[in-house]
Amino acid sequence: MTELLLVGTIARAHGNKGQVIVNPETDFAHDRFAVGNELVVEEARGGRATTRRITAVRFQDGRPIVALEGVDSMNDAEALAGAELKMPAEALGALPARTFYRHDLVGCEVRDTAGRAIGRVTGVEGPMEQSRLVVAGAKGELLIPMAEGICVSVDTAAKSIVVDPPDGLMDLNSATRTSDSE
Repeated sequence: MTELLLVGTIARAHGNKGQVIVNPETDFAHDRFAVGNELVVEEARGGRATTRRITAVRFQDGRPIVALEGVDSMNDAEALAGAELKMPAEALGALPARTFYRHDLVGCEVRDTAGRAIGRVTGVEGPMEQSRLVVAGAKGELLIPMAEGICVSVDTAAKSIVVDPPDGLMDLNSATRTSDSE
């Protein structure tokens, strides 16, 4: 079975011709939401999944406004509010050097340059150029910037990331997370 990856969610209908506004869940919205691409639409209500081709797209304030094959009226579009839009993993294509898909980073074991375990990546926050790894560590959640001098080695195949955190970063994370929860 092909792995499907989330690329966006339908926010709401737009206009009366069946178009929808999408909240993108990708750093490559122009590539994912291009005319001719096929998306698996997993409806929020009822859980039905259908494959639909993008027939038209334009961007407004960084969000795609998409026309999908078979969605021809405002009522059809309104019924899709909250639906997840997914693509097969193999359809996503290769990335530039030192760029990673978020789903490939989740689950990676994080160690420092001395080999000490820091934790496991549970998520990635922020846009591509300012991404932070969310790491479940022994003392709680840590945020580690995906900056070149900090993340010195990333091997998604081995599910391993080596970091060289600047002095105080791990303490800052602990202090910030503790004060946030109080």
